[in-house]
Amino acid sequence: MNRRSFLAQTLAAATTAASFSRAAAAGSKLAIGLDHFSVRATGWKAAQFIDYAASLKLDTMFISELHVFENFEDAYLKGLKEQADRAGVKLYVGTGSVCKTSNTWKDIYGTPEEHLGLTIRIAKALGSPVARCYLGNQKDRATDGGIQKHIEEVIKTIKACQSKAEGEGIKIAIENHAGDMQSHELKALIEAAGKGYVGANIDPGNAVWALEEPMMHLEVLGPLTVCSSVRDSMLWEDDNGAVVQWTAIGEGLVDYKAYAKRFAELAPGVPLQVETISGFARPFSWKKDDFWTIFPNHRDTPMFKAWLDMAKRGHKIDSFKAPDGPAKKDAEIAYQKAEAERSFAWLRANV
Repeated sequence: MNRRSFLAQTLAAATTAASFSRAAAAGSKLAIGLDHFSVRATGWKAAQFIDYAASLKLDTMFISELHVFENFEDAYLKGLKEQADRAGVKLYVGTGSVCKTSNTWKDIYGTPEEHLGLTIRIAKALGSPVARCYLGNQKDRATDGGIQKHIEEVIKTIKACQSKAEGEGIKIAIENHAGDMQSHELKALIEAAGKGYVGANIDPGNAVWALEEPMMHLEVLGPLTVCSSVRDSMLWEDDNGAVVQWTAIGEGLVDYKAYAKRFAELAPGVPLQVETISGFARPFSWKKDDFWTIFPNHRDTPMFKAWLDMAKRGHKIDSFKAPDGPAKKDAEIAYQKAEAERSFAWLRANV
């Protein structure tokens, strides 16, 4: 290694260390970051998201979809990495579904293996320790063969990229996404693929969509967690079962003081990255027998009983609807920024 390369790597390491020291300086054991999807209405590209994270003095910026990048050329990615290093912001990288049997699969970036391989390359270029991806959503549970068929496809894709991930020193992070997998299913997927190079991108909001209580969900996946996308959730009862609406952190039913403390214990060094997706409610008609076809073994579990306890403690909250007309986009952006920034303020004051 020549002197210039050595100095460049030393500077990058120093800026990363400085970034993660912010949390410690503020009395927090956790680095705090932003999943770009929190403020998706902006339509920004990667450089703008990095600037936004820097303006909020965040530790990390999680660019969780590939379309946010203007291109995948080495020079462009190098520029983003240098921008983030100067700002003291560590980058995390992700993409969408890598399961060709999922209803969410798109072949924009080639085969699932090519898609994941590209994500790994981008992660390496940007200094991300992970390449996040996911299976699909809850609709996949209702297909022939159930969720297990799709899990097997994801395992094939991951294993096909094992040598690339290991060679680049990148962990493949699988998210529990939109109610697709419950915690025990994702844990089994990771262990079957190989937890030496595969981990979890934990999402407590998506856990609630899978009828799981976030603290119990954390106990299952926490030791395997290498990345995160977090928000709070409000649940309340209705005639057919319960309703879920995601919220800013500190405004739902999750005890985030306890969650953050346990998160730091189970996943040391992993940042808590805010992904607020607020403003709409989703019903879960669990009192109807046909609801349970997608969760056949869950109804009598302690996990579901804990989920029900959340709903009994909750209360209905209003949804958000931006006004129609030319002000709609600005209203959506303002709402999304407010949800994310209240979450950061709450975490900094309480964690």
